[in-house]
Amino acid sequence: MKYLLYLAAFFVIACNDAEKGTKPVDALPAKEAGLLKQIEQFPDSLIFTEELAQYYRENGNYSSAISTVTKALQKDSSNARLWDVLGILHIENGDTVRSLQSLERSVDIYPQPDVVISLGILYAQTKNKKALAVADGLLMADKARAEKEALFIRGMYYNAVGEKEKAIELFNQCLAMNYSFMEAYREKAIAQYDLGKYKESIETLQRATTLQNNFDEGYYFMGRALEKLKDIPRAIEAYQTALMYDPNYIEARDALGKLGVK
Repeated sequence: MKYLLYLAAFFVIACNDAEKGTKPVDALPAKEAGLLKQIEQFPDSLIFTEELAQYYRENGNYSSAISTVTKALQKDSSNARLWDVLGILHIENGDTVRSLQSLERSVDIYPQPDVVISLGILYAQTKNKKALAVADGLLMADKARAEKEALFIRGMYYNAVGEKEKAIELFNQCLAMNYSFMEAYREKAIAQYDLGKYKESIETLQRATTLQNNFDEGYYFMGRALEKLKDIPRAIEAYQTALMYDPNYIEARDALGKLGVK
């Protein structure tokens, strides 16, 4: 599945030990240097810390982004938002365990519904039964107004543990509540694909891409199902459409490469 970004070695910014080869601020790109100076001048302001982490993230430097947020948490370990940001960075960097730990800390401090939903989805993807408890909690929390997200988390969990038909029914319930819930279409189509129901999977994704014609993942998973039906020309077209909407869609590019299309 298309999920986010992956990166390299741990790098501590703002380290003043010359023996570790840290660049002087003057040698850094202007935006990075400016943000570091702002953090130095206003050490208690988290705005600049988040901006710097986002700058590193946008440039694919996840080790520095994670280091930036970790340093801020060393000063204020009770900041739920920073734990949430750290969880996002870890999952985008391919570290599910640390992402779960960070999101759990965030929710323990302050159970913001959006973060609870992220945690539930991650539990579901890792086949952790805590996903069902999170879903139940969302259903009982009237203020969260997250019934469809709770059903989605349950569907994700049952999909992950192999109960595909049960998952499909839950995704159908999500779509009955919100017919434009693209992630529910995607996960339903994946479950249908896993059951060998390739035509049904394509039909699900066609509905999704009709509603949102730039839904790149919809075209990618449609291409996979079309390949199973030996409809290679249409599969190629689907992968190419996915790449048209997201030129960095690695899985779609790899799928085309396997079909001999550059």
